Amino acid sequence: MFNDIHLVRKDNDGSIVQTMKVPLAYGPRQKFLVRLREDADLTKQVAVTLPRIGFEITGLSYDPGRKLNRVQQFKKVKGNKSEQLDTQYMPVPYNVDFELYILSKQSDDALQIVEQILPYFQPDYTVTINDNTDMGIKRDVPVILTSVGYTDDYEGEFTARRAIIYTLNFTAKFYLYGPVTSTKVIKTVQADQFTDMPDKSPKREQRFLVSPSPATADADDDFGFNETTSFFQDASVFNPVTGEDERAPSEGTD
Repeated sequence: MFNDIHLVRKDNDGSIVQTMKVPLAYGPRQKFLVRLREDADLTKQVAVTLPRIGFEITGLSYDPGRKLNRVQQFKKVKGNKSEQLDTQYMPVPYNVDFELYILSKQSDDALQIVEQILPYFQPDYTVTINDNTDMGIKRDVPVILTSVGYTDDYEGEFTARRAIIYTLNFTAKFYLYGPVTSTKVIKTVQADQFTDMPDKSPKREQRFLVSPSPATADADDDFGFNETTSFFQDASVFNPVTGEDERAPSEGTD
């Protein structure tokens, strides 16, 4: 949002004599002020260039007003592996506070920069970001302008460099995501119903079997279900290792 701000300087006739892109860097405001005021070499060409824009994160807080259902999940087929499904629980809402400061030695330069920022915030500006590339999620993130401050340290020694500072405070409403879990697609669900459960060999009465229709359906296909109900009068149990029904051990068998 702030990395494409340009400055234009004109002479008394209104002719453009200089255009420049205002540099943007992350760091605390005090760091740049110390370099401006205390570095003995600041009068040389290696001095901090003004004007410039800096920013830093000042706070992070949970936002209960945007809380989502914790058990709901995002789901996505894993790349070219149509038999694997990526799942992820709902993200957690947070607010991040950050401070943007504009340093300049001329009032006109500072005002030009401020005028390229403030009109977009009324008081918020919404940006669309790739919120979660693993799950292909894009989200609109509102950035709210909460306050604007101004300082001008024009008082001091003649050798000191003047610094006009505009401080803009923002709050961005974003989400934090947990890990992505990859699992294979369940193709068959089987449930056996027994009676006389207290017995050593309870009777198996019914089997419910559910499978996708068609059986070749992948995770990203539009498919239905086949439901089958079978009835029994035996004491067999299903062995998930062999995939076969086996006779349950009789009472008294070692």
